[in-house]
Amino acid sequence: MSRRSPQDASTPGNERRPSLAELDRRLVELLNARASHPHAWRDDVADARRWEALCKRLKRLNRGPLSTETLEAIYRELLCGSRQARQPTRVAFLGPLYSYSHLAALRRFGRAAELVPVHSIAAVFDEVVAGHCQYGLVPLANSTDGRIADTLDSFARQPVRISGEVPLSIRHYLLGRGQRSAIRVVCSKPQALSQCRQWLAQHLPQARLQETASTTEAAKMAADDPTVAAVASREAGVHYGLDVLAEGIEDRRGNVTRFAVIGGELPSRTGRDKTALMFELAHTVGALARAMALFPKHGLNLTWVESFPLPETPNEFLFFVELEGHLDDPAVRNAIEALRKKTTRLEVLGCYPIAAAE
Repeated sequence: MSRRSPQDASTPGNERRPSLAELDRRLVELLNARASHPHAWRDDVADARRWEALCKRLKRLNRGPLSTETLEAIYRELLCGSRQARQPTRVAFLGPLYSYSHLAALRRFGRAAELVPVHSIAAVFDEVVAGHCQYGLVPLANSTDGRIADTLDSFARQPVRISGEVPLSIRHYLLGRGQRSAIRVVCSKPQALSQCRQWLAQHLPQARLQETASTTEAAKMAADDPTVAAVASREAGVHYGLDVLAEGIEDRRGNVTRFAVIGGELPSRTGRDKTALMFELAHTVGALARAMALFPKHGLNLTWVESFPLPETPNEFLFFVELEGHLDDPAVRNAIEALRKKTTRLEVLGCYPIAAAE
């Protein structure tokens, strides 16, 4: 009498359990069928409203044992891969790999896209303007350190529009190869060290802080010397084979860096949108007050306001504002037309769906 394995056993009301090879075959067929569906283009992680609706559908359908977060990660790559199959996508970002800019690019475009690391924020703009990449991803502002000056300077100089935002929750890790007690140097890019300064002073007072060009470069240095630790992402630590010596070492919880997607077509109205403007005013008494008064007059809520000094022009500034609403909203259009009459320069930088931090 032959023995049947548990995998082949049948239970009342159940058919024989399919093999893993059969399940893989079905999965591959179904994934490709979904990717080639005539309406597959409608679901895109770049469309905040459709992505949110899809995530709700996954949560409703999910019976486990996989978590909904796991399914969302799988679908993110599936949708990005479907888009890449329809139209190959190149995306420039501030490198190197495993930096937070890289993680933000992966979140928005997935691993299927061709992600192109470049050496500076200005180079990201150059890649998009020259047509070498359809999209670029640049840091816009951090909830702890504020504006990213290089990005604002590039917007002032380059004719590029914002087509999306990617708010990325920044969680810093202390990474190394030795014991924490052996650490003599902690290295990272200046912004990361600044965001962890209190924690480092309390827990590693003997360590010298050393600035690097990126968090990834810091991780590489830590991999070469057990007395050096890096402040970087967990992904950078995995890549360089580092241990997590401490996690969540940022001084302020809710540390978020907001990235702007530049290039591409402006998204259509979703009902939960933002519009970004850049403008210059005559250097006269009350000019800024009169300009800013237009937004509440038209019932518009501002979500971001920055001033940026004009190069070689003392005491004169460019102003960047972001407001709730879409260019297709009458209130937004009317406010922009009224503002145009009070400015010497006005640029609509873009409009895009509101995105939530992950």
